[in-house]
Amino acid sequence: MSEASGTSPLGGRRLLVVSTNYAPELTGIGPYATQLAEHWAASGARVRALTGLPHYPSWQVEEEYRGVWRTVEIRGGVGVHRRRHYVPPRQTALKRAAFEASVLATGLLAPPPGRPDAVISQMPSLAGGVLGARIARRHRVPHIPVVQDLMGAAAAQSGIRGGGRAAAVAAAAERYALRAAALVGVIHESFVPGVRALGVDPGRIRIVPNWTHVQGPTADRAETRARLGWPADTPVILHSGNMGLKQGLEVLVDTARLAPDVRVVLMGGGNQRDALRARAEGLPNVDFLQPARAEEFTDVLAAADVLAVTQRASVLDMSVPSKLTSYFTSARPVIASVADEGGTADEVRRSGAGVLVAPEDPAALLEAVRKLAADPAAADALGAEGPRYVARHLSREAGLARFDALLAEVLPDTRGSHRR
Repeated sequence: MSEASGTSPLGGRRLLVVSTNYAPELTGIGPYATQLAEHWAASGARVRALTGLPHYPSWQVEEEYRGVWRTVEIRGGVGVHRRRHYVPPRQTALKRAAFEASVLATGLLAPPPGRPDAVISQMPSLAGGVLGARIARRHRVPHIPVVQDLMGAAAAQSGIRGGGRAAAVAAAAERYALRAAALVGVIHESFVPGVRALGVDPGRIRIVPNWTHVQGPTADRAETRARLGWPADTPVILHSGNMGLKQGLEVLVDTARLAPDVRVVLMGGGNQRDALRARAEGLPNVDFLQPARAEEFTDVLAAADVLAVTQRASVLDMSVPSKLTSYFTSARPVIASVADEGGTADEVRRSGAGVLVAPEDPAALLEAVRKLAADPAAADALGAEGPRYVARHLSREAGLARFDALLAEVLPDTRGSHRR
């Protein structure tokens, strides 16, 4: 009997997913919000999503949505309600505040119609968490925010201009969104102290790790490298995803400057892309690629020799990059140029699929690249741990089941919906 049949514990339940990011965005939290909503729709629930216009990671509204103010789409059985908002091409505290305020205003002015049975919000966006809390409070239904980033800590740690002043405001918004929640999901245990500090009872915190939302590579690795113009004898280090301040991607450009024989590839978009291109001017061994299409994404990752995740030294506990799940799936070794005490370092250590180097240290990063390039067998063995870790801990089925369990807690008559 199918999940969508009348015997499903979620049958007829009305669920609202609030997430600033949603499909067709392919990176960041958009794929998680999308797959979660579509999973519940397939389980028999009546699911709506309140979201913005596709803009991530380029921070430019996708062409087909330009000029759109308000629209409703049906995607995967989900009613997707999009609302127009401001998209800043460059990040400052003031522009980020304007972005959040516009998301909040349009969402409050035109929420999806009807009364949901529960509201689930994604929280790297302050507006998403506040919207979820307001809508849940209005209808007196449970609210389950999921903390993917702590924006108060992000403002303080990321180096964004004016971030110190913004941190207190962001923390106040997070406190409002979290304190009255029925349950609070966090994607990594390193977020728990920060969430507790915002006034959340530890008994209401649940760990719900992100899952891998991409398929493993299928193309011949050598053919993909040839298509991309990467010589077989040149070590290639690739970073995929958002090019923002907190990533500290200057370390990769500076690594390329130290080593003309190593190719650095930055794939994706973001508000720091132009600044990074300017920093890399005159370096023939730095490539900037647009985001790969979904059907070839992991093939491109797998064609690299090393996959890089970088963060500024100040970034400790506010973010665990979602790109790691895709990196692990690609079966290539990861080099993490991040603070040793942060959640990202913990996840790389736990996977056994990468090595850690000091953040903002191009010499240390280059040493790690050269060591892996000199021992391909060891590099392959390290990379092979990624898919094993995914299979044990980051499968889509396990990730979605954890969210089913959250619903079972707050909506008791759905108990058992997470069992297959």
